[in-house]
Amino acid sequence: MMFFKKIKKLVCLLLLAYFIIPQNILAYSNKIIASGENIGITLNANGILIVGTYEINNESPAQNAGIKKGDIIKKINSKEIYSIKEMAEKINETNSDEIEIEYKRNDQIKKTKLKLYKDESNIYKTGLFVKDSITGIGTLTFIDPKTKKFGALGHEIREQATEKIFEIKEGTIYNSNVTGIIPSDNGKPGEKKAEYNKDEIKGKTTENTTQGIFGTYTENINDLKTYEVATPDKITTGPAKIITVLKNHETKEYDINIIQVNSEKQKNKNFIFEITDKELLNKTNGIIQGMSGSPIIKDNMILGAITHVVINDPHKGYGIFITNMLEEAEN
Repeated sequence: MMFFKKIKKLVCLLLLAYFIIPQNILAYSNKIIASGENIGITLNANGILIVGTYEINNESPAQNAGIKKGDIIKKINSKEIYSIKEMAEKINETNSDEIEIEYKRNDQIKKTKLKLYKDESNIYKTGLFVKDSITGIGTLTFIDPKTKKFGALGHEIREQATEKIFEIKEGTIYNSNVTGIIPSDNGKPGEKKAEYNKDEIKGKTTENTTQGIFGTYTENINDLKTYEVATPDKITTGPAKIITVLKNHETKEYDINIIQVNSEKQKNKNFIFEITDKELLNKTNGIIQGMSGSPIIKDNMILGAITHVVINDPHKGYGIFITNMLEEAEN
């Protein structure tokens, strides 16, 4: 009888333990660093992206092979490649006038054979314009002080020629210096002019998603201020601030006004705001390119980040909830 009582007690304790476990356990911290610093960005492709084609001797090798702009070359002659240099080496190693290509299109892997041509200098021509990396600048949104995971931009990076999200293998962020500003105008967003040094690495990027780019920060973060993470239910209309850089490395707060909060189900256009800070408007006339990722703060909380400008009214823009970025960083 005592044995069964002990089992009953044990079962009750186990059930109690089961039911008090939270249903949604998130790994990110409830306080994070709101950065706002300008960063240089390099993303390396997960394969070789075809960004265009050209004819050779009135023929299109790409069309004949059934490949087109936007396809990603994964292998040449059964060997994986990740750079244009590796692609050139594999082509030069061949003893044939064609190569076997394995490529990706819309998440499907396909194979084909591509005819090669030699020019007068005995150099192989493929009829393909290709790209293995892209570079740019943006704004670092947050760093999690516990994990040192970072998030930036608040939106994806797309390759300009294909207009598709750039599929990456890895990437790097660098220290960046803002050297000038081109103000926005109605219908024409301005931009930050900036330079960066590839020797001054600040982190390694592992993801390029619709919520931003994410990775691991490698610099010292001991003296950086932390802010409470605001859940969507805490985000309301009214005054707030953004943190961004307009000159050199100087991060500064500027006034904005949140005018509408949208559904948290959206991936990145979660609220609409307008720039109200006179100093910022005098320098930029609103939101400019390179400002994406600038953290939005209020009452010592980080609400989210700038993602997009309203093209016909650059004083207004969209923001993403910080929780959307943090959840994506944990995936």
